Amino acid sequence: MSLTQLEQFRATMAHEAHERMLFYASFTPDLERRVREAHGLGPNDSLENHFGMYAPVPVNLRPPDGLVPPDFSDYYCDIDIPEGAKIDAFGVLHTPGSLYHFTHRVSPLRHAARIEDIEAFPYPNVDGYLDDHMAGRVEAAHGAGRAAGCWIGHIYEVSWQIRGYEEFLVDMVERPEWCAHILDRLTERNVQHAEAAARAGVDFIRTGDDVANQNALMFSLPYWRTFMKPRWARVYEAARRIKPDIEIWYHSDGNIQAIIPELIEIGVTMLNPVQPECMDPVEIKRLYGDRLVIDGAIGTQTTMPFGTPEEVKRVVEERIRTLGGDGAYIASPTHVLEPEVPLENLAAFVETARDI
Repeated sequence: MSLTQLEQFRATMAHEAHERMLFYASFTPDLERRVREAHGLGPNDSLENHFGMYAPVPVNLRPPDGLVPPDFSDYYCDIDIPEGAKIDAFGVLHTPGSLYHFTHRVSPLRHAARIEDIEAFPYPNVDGYLDDHMAGRVEAAHGAGRAAGCWIGHIYEVSWQIRGYEEFLVDMVERPEWCAHILDRLTERNVQHAEAAARAGVDFIRTGDDVANQNALMFSLPYWRTFMKPRWARVYEAARRIKPDIEIWYHSDGNIQAIIPELIEIGVTMLNPVQPECMDPVEIKRLYGDRLVIDGAIGTQTTMPFGTPEEVKRVVEERIRTLGGDGAYIASPTHVLEPEVPLENLAAFVETARDI
């Protein structure tokens, strides 16, 4: 009898060899449209169900009825906002890019000149959000044989988007108290969400920050230890205080090998995406595989868009063989699949991961 996805998830997290790996992929809008057309699927049909992909049930806080979001328009009164632009939940303006789904970000605190400007910003929070539905949603997911997860959010990524990328990096050196204030406000929000997820009994929380480029961290290791590590530690400790066995998924693109031991130290148990263009997945498995589940490792800068279907099949087989011998591997592309990925390569990924 085949294992349910929940049973597969539990075996994966226990580092127990089991039949078939969990696998999944996600799609940018244009590619998703073409996938649906090619497979005769309507807009409401589940791609995960169609392909047999790993599909944990999302369990999140719910805003109360009638919630009025902050008005961020005053932060953009000095610019002409183009048609099609939108302001996201954190007050960051997204203007249309030149291709597909890409956008340019304009940061609301880009002109901040005093600490008072930083303190006065209306940081979104989850005060008053509802959690009375969450435990029932977890129970229903488990009853259907599926894992339940909660997306907690970012800390660093949203902080720099609110302040401005270059501005935030300069602040780290020249005005660290400005960075600390922004980071702390977002950490408080994430702690509340993590606590609610743990009370509801979710299997794992999803967290992360892109803190690296192709070759190394975006800033020195001491800066990461000062600004990011203790705040994520606080989020994870808050969840584990309520549900000690909750699993913690962490995402960062790029070469983050320098911080992997310390991510494990503060509680991370699932690492995504382990980009093969930046790190050697087999080496990461050798060094940390007894303490981490690897989720990813199939390149979206190389294999998926530019390989042949035969190459995709070979890479997927190799990843499952070298990373999944103990069961502690989830097969997935290292990021959302972009429009240039051939449908034949997607088919090769799905068929190999599903049938191996």
